This record gives sequence, C-alpha cells and structure tokens, in this order.
Amino acid sequence: MTDKVIDPVCGMEVDPEKASEKADYQGHTYFFCAPGCKVQFEQEPNSYLEKQET
Repeated sequence: MTDKVIDPVCGMEVDPEKASEKADYQGHTYFFCAPGCKVQFEQEPNSYLEKQET
C-alpha cells in the first residue's frame, strides 16, 4: 500500500503510483492529479510550494 501525497496545486490526495502526472523540481518529485495541475505548477512552482509551507 502506497502512502498518498498532496497535489501542490489543487490539494487533492494523489497515489504516486497512479498519478496522472509528475514533475521534478529542486531535487523533489511532485505528483499531480491531472495534466492541468502540472502545467500550472511548472509555470510558478514557488508560489505553490510557499502555500504548502503556511
């Protein structure tokens, strides 16, 4: 059983083994529920990561 992770764009829980999309950024792999979330993340990754930290 795989632990789920949070899509940094929409906040949805995602199973990394079944994720629609993934992207590597600054040595970390992020998983996304849909291609649109990945596109948004790639345009401004830091804005989404800052939201996760708060």
